[in-house]
Amino acid sequence: MTDAIVVEGLVKRYAATTALDGVDLTVAEGSVLGLLGPNGAGKTTVVRILTTLLLADAGRAEVMGLDVVRDADAVRASIGLTGQYAAVDEYLTGFENLEMVGRLYHLPRAEARQRAGELLERFDLVDAAGRPAKTYSGGMRRRLDIAASLINRPRVLFLDEPTTGLDPRSRLAMWEFIAELSDGGTTILLTTQYLEEADRLADRMVVIDRGTVIARGTGDDLKAQVGGQRLEFTLARAVDLAEATRRLRPLAVDEPRSDEQSRRLSLPVRGGTEVLAEALRLLEGSGVEILDVGLRRPDLDDVFLTLTGHATEDAAAADADTTTTGREPAPTAGSAR
Repeated sequence: MTDAIVVEGLVKRYAATTALDGVDLTVAEGSVLGLLGPNGAGKTTVVRILTTLLLADAGRAEVMGLDVVRDADAVRASIGLTGQYAAVDEYLTGFENLEMVGRLYHLPRAEARQRAGELLERFDLVDAAGRPAKTYSGGMRRRLDIAASLINRPRVLFLDEPTTGLDPRSRLAMWEFIAELSDGGTTILLTTQYLEEADRLADRMVVIDRGTVIARGTGDDLKAQVGGQRLEFTLARAVDLAEATRRLRPLAVDEPRSDEQSRRLSLPVRGGTEVLAEALRLLEGSGVEILDVGLRRPDLDDVFLTLTGHATEDAAAADADTTTTGREPAPTAGSAR
């Protein structure tokens, strides 16, 4: 299978801080790559370089065989980009926004209007086509923004945290749109902090932290790196977490994790139901009231915590980094147009 995106040894520095330190990755044509990492990891910097918005200090990158520096104009003509925030003109209607983007891509007026109509229908925005975008909900604006990134039928689409700020229903709808694009043969590079999102949409994943690739593979590959199982308890009282942790610690193969707000205790263990039975035996007579208990495989949250040494953010906040802090700058929002 041909690689649609090739990245070799990308380095980007801001003053004394290195934002990217030799990043390598490839994305097979027609596949979805999930680029995972916490705020400031370097995800957006990678996207900015690949979409010609930023020059790397070292290394090389190609999109559809085109060098992002030497062939920047051709790269821009063949890609779509949706940034972390919807970039739409609030005073234009949905139809006018899409027609304008089509014209900026040098589509003939008739083709731009036809394409706008097709995308409004595809993204369920026909009823709102004549309304100013400022009257749209957050989910509608995001759908309009992604529609704009598809106006030129790009072969490669960059989605930089596309579900940021969306409610659960809109997020599920967006996942369906992205899956449809992938099924249609579009190559997608997706940056996200929602691990469930990556697990659901991505064929392969690359995890970066502090500008360095620390893991790569399928979701199952990454989970296998953590190994074992997770024994999870939900307790009736948060004050019992310390006692439960003390009694169960001998069963854990790594440090137990507890959360007072949810009253949950998680222990990485090896073994099956016998471990669960032993845990319940150890808690007998302790006065610890258990509301729920279960044994499960590690999920991507466990993988992320193990690989990076810190948890993911609950919300996909923007990588709004600056040269003074050494963190990556936020991208120009919206499509590369």
